[in-house]
This record gives sequence, structure tokens and C-alpha cells, in this order.
Amino acid sequence: MQSTSKEILQQTQSQLGEIQDALDSGTFKPIRRMLNGLEPAEIAHLLESSPPPSRWMLWRLIDKDTEGEVLQELSDDIQTQILQRMNTDEVVGITEGLDTDDVADILQQLPDRVIKEVLAAMSARDRLRVESVLSYDEDTAGGLMNTDTITVRPRLTLDVVLRYLRRHEELPASTDNLIVINKQGQFVGLLPVAKILTTSPNITVREVMLTDVEAIPVDMDDSEVANLFERHDWISAPVIDENNRVVGRITIDDVVDVIREDADHSLMSMAGLDEDEDTFATVRRAMPRRATWLGINLITAIIASAVINIFEDTIEKVVALAILMPIVASMGGVAGSQTLTVVIRGMALGQIGRNNINWLLSRELRVGFLNGMLWALILGAITSVWFGDPKIAIIIACAMIINLVTAATAGALLPIILKSLKIDPALAGSVTLTTITDVVGFFAFLGLATYFYS
Repeated sequence: MQSTSKEILQQTQSQLGEIQDALDSGTFKPIRRMLNGLEPAEIAHLLESSPPPSRWMLWRLIDKDTEGEVLQELSDDIQTQILQRMNTDEVVGITEGLDTDDVADILQQLPDRVIKEVLAAMSARDRLRVESVLSYDEDTAGGLMNTDTITVRPRLTLDVVLRYLRRHEELPASTDNLIVINKQGQFVGLLPVAKILTTSPNITVREVMLTDVEAIPVDMDDSEVANLFERHDWISAPVIDENNRVVGRITIDDVVDVIREDADHSLMSMAGLDEDEDTFATVRRAMPRRATWLGINLITAIIASAVINIFEDTIEKVVALAILMPIVASMGGVAGSQTLTVVIRGMALGQIGRNNINWLLSRELRVGFLNGMLWALILGAITSVWFGDPKIAIIIACAMIINLVTAATAGALLPIILKSLKIDPALAGSVTLTTITDVVGFFAFLGLATYFYS
């Protein structure tokens, strides 16, 4: 029976309590026994849930033959911290027995000099496999793939294929299909394992293989790979190079990691943080990362304040303007964020392109205008009663419409513009949008007030 999130949380906190009590009393044997009785993913979760002082003590209590499996389950940030404490021989030992893609993921956290030393210490076969994965960008299908594949030829009978499979001690994880290739190693189709078991052994591979499937190009972005897996409910998929030769395969467990990382990235980028940010990072590590984003935010706030300063004389004449200014800016910020989020999500899912962006922009403009009219009428009525001045009600209503239409336009166009400039929309979109809606909101509101009250 699967545990719920609440039960997992309670179990983790209970285990952390036991660990802390044992560490305080100096009794390490119960902790060692408990840790090494858990699955690698559960051990990794405990490590990530522990503050650094406890984390390093726990790491030293993990069995050596389990360290590699635990390491690959940890976030990149914590992986790097652990790897920095190891020498070359220790890194080679910890990667022994891991899948090629997992070894490549671990090595990418190390400096180039150390990577070369680790590769030199590997066997020729393992080194060649890892180097083939490392030659591709880590955010592409090539960087995601595993070179451990089983390939067969079309002319073979299923009986021969079955006897060939029986010669293996075990099949690669998530093997639902065998990859069919020609003499040149080029992709021809897929042979489902189910077909081997349910079809006459005298039938050839060519007669039952699937030919209406496309392999994944080695340079495809990992987010696009995840979208394909989601759309087709794949468990595994072959990866091919520019010459249609099979170079590896991607499995669903790798794709789940990509989906989780993309979700973390979207969430953390809104605050200017890395998706691998360690929850229990030390002050020394956490402070500089956050300071950078605070500095950027300060600059945008100064720009908005400079706009307000232009209309200082108007604000002095009509004190109500100072009270109402934040409303216009806030409404624009929320409306813009709604559009921005929808567009970034659509881009991530591969739903938005040049053929439909005009329709989306038109829709957002109409939504922004209609929402602007609705809330302009409501806020105008409230303002008129509140301050007893119909003039200021008209000003804030007009400013509201202008800012909500601007927010909708900026929210729809910013992600596309930023992506064309090779800037991450999830990271830069929010702060840029806030600056635009603040500046336009203040300028429209105070500009109209200056015109009406001058």
C-alpha cells in the first residue's frame, strides 16, 4: 500500500528525531543499522532533510557499496558538496556499478581536471561509454540517455532473440522494447518484449516489429523529450545521432527527474534561486545567492520610485493619490503574472509557436481590457464614495484599464522575447513584468492626475 505525502512527512520527521537523539548521545550503531535498512532514495531524502552538521555524520555511516546509489538520488547542489570532499579513487569507487547516464550526471558536478582523472582511472569500456554521454549537453537527449541497450536485426527469428536474451544475467531496467537496427547500426524499429513472449518463435523480427515509431534525436532538448514521453506514455525510447544510428536509449525514470527539475526550476526561478538550492544550505552559501536577486529587485524599485518622483508636486496637492497608487500597480502586477504564467507553461509544453501566438495575444488583450473595465467601474465607484471626488474616480478607472491592458500585453510577449534573446523567461520574466506594470501604472495614474488637477 502506497504511503501518502503526510505519512511520508511524519515518517521522515520521526526518523530525523531518532537520528538527532542518537547523535546527541553518541550512539552511532542504531543509526547505521536504520540508514542501511532503507532504500537509497529514502536515505537521500533523509540527508536532504538534515542540516549540514548532521548530514556529514550520516553520510559517513552509509555502507560503501550503497553510497553511489544514494549520491545519484541527491540534488546537484548536495552532490557537489559531497564530491568536493572526495579524492579521485573515492569518486571512481562510488560510481562503480552505476548506469552510464548516472555516472555522467555525477561527473558533471566536478571540475574538468578531476573528470579527466576519474575517466583515466576507469576501464576502457566504461570510459568510452561515459565519454559518449559527456560529449553531449546535459540538458539534451544525449546527456539524458543510457548507452546500455539491447539491439537485434530484422532477419532474426523470435526464437533466436529469446535465446539471446536468456544469455544475459539481467536486462537493462525498464526494457519494454528491443531496438531493431540494420547492419550499419541505424534505427529500423522496435520489438516489444510482449511480442516475443506471445508470438510464434518461428516468426521473424521484421514481421512483428513496430515501424511507425520515431526515435529521439540526440540533440533534442530534455523538456521536449519529457513532453514526448508524456504524450505517448512511453517507458523507454531509442536515441539516434544525425546519421540515424542508435547511440542509446532514454527511460521513464530519467524523464521523471526532468519533469521534477523543470517544476522546481519554474518555482525557484520566480525568486531568482537555483532549482537545486539546498533547503538547509549554510548562511555562507545562501546569503550571496539571495543578495543578487535582492539587488536586481532594488534596481527595479528605484526605477518605479523615480517615476513617482516626477509627479511629486501633484502628489503634494492631492494626498489621496499616494493612498491609491499601490492599488493600480498591484492589480497590474497580478494580471500580468496570470498571463505570464499561462504563456510560460504553454511554451514549456510546446503548445505555443508563431502559428498561434497572435490568437493568444489577441485573447489576452481582450481579457485585460474587459477585466480593466470591470474593476475600473468597481474601484471608481469605491473611490468616488471614499473621497467624495468624481474626478479622482475617473483618473483611477482610466489608469486601471491602461495598466491591465499593458500587463496582459507584456505578460504574453515577454516570455517570447526573452526566449529569443536566450534568457530564461521563468527567471527574468517576473521581475521584468513587475517593473513594467509598476512604471506604467504609476505613470498613467499620476500623469492623468497631473493633467486633470493642473
